Amino acid sequence: MAEKSYKDLEAEVWETGRCARCGACIAVCPADALSFPENAHGHPVSSSYCKMECDDVPCGACYLACPRVADGADPAKPLGDYISAVSARATFPVPGKQSGGAVTAVLVHALEAGLVDAVVTVSEDRWTRKPQSVVITDREALVAQAGSRYNWWVPLLAALKEAVVVRKYRRVAVVAVPCAAEAVARIRTSGFDLHGPYARAIRLLVGLFCTESFDYTALMEGKIRGDLGIEPWEVERLDVKGYLEVTRLGGGTETVPLADLEGCIPEGCRHCTDFAAVHADISAGAVGSPKGYSTLLVRTDAGRGFVAGAVAAGLLVVDGEADLAKVEALAKRKVARSRQE
Repeated sequence: MAEKSYKDLEAEVWETGRCARCGACIAVCPADALSFPENAHGHPVSSSYCKMECDDVPCGACYLACPRVADGADPAKPLGDYISAVSARATFPVPGKQSGGAVTAVLVHALEAGLVDAVVTVSEDRWTRKPQSVVITDREALVAQAGSRYNWWVPLLAALKEAVVVRKYRRVAVVAVPCAAEAVARIRTSGFDLHGPYARAIRLLVGLFCTESFDYTALMEGKIRGDLGIEPWEVERLDVKGYLEVTRLGGGTETVPLADLEGCIPEGCRHCTDFAAVHADISAGAVGSPKGYSTLLVRTDAGRGFVAGAVAAGLLVVDGEADLAKVEALAKRKVARSRQE
């Protein structure tokens, strides 16, 4: 049991601009008292009913799950601990893939082999590209949603409650950017009773390399539509690689220097020190591998088993070790930038 309630979360995290907007507190609140309405400014809102504050019932589930009450990644180990670092790709078409489609291959195998029943991930509307957290249970939907939607800041873990509590799935995979991955790790290891159903259900945590996320309205409406004149439905892919590259459907690209996107980066994102999702079972990204491949940092025995299963099923090809020099450079740069904020 935590000694702190949502009031402490509000004072320490929400009001200081540190909120990761990961949605973990929304998922684990037993009173459904926290939410993220459309007009929320950078953090959840409370109905003001809290079992701990109002009824003196032991809780603190939200505080224990929050990644921003922790110290973040260890600057001395920017890549974290891992078993292996490989370049891999899917063996089947993944039309919207960001790099090699390796994460999609691992998840497709997990679903088809019955290792997981559902994947908590991010979906986006095909016309507006607006993101939302979803629960996916079939291969077709998973492949269709592969791509660059993780560039958007979205309360991903809010969908955990839908998966575990509402739909009663007991074998769940989560695909998350580093802040949300850290929240999942806290839930899995807290030992707190109210976290138990989630901790037991989450069988695989895939973390994605992340330099920063972007506010949808500021980037899509302000920069991409407003400055570049590109409609949301015309955007095929967004890539962040020292600059923002916007790829149009049918070909053609536009680039935007990251310095021009400072106003699109949420304040809470600036406090993150984790590039490589060090708390995941498997971390993944395009950096460190040739074009058409994904870099996979396999961190746990569970992660190794999921990768091996996808390879054995012929859905994933592993082709040598990844070059981690660029990955480490970006990880160190993120730590340095956070210290300057």
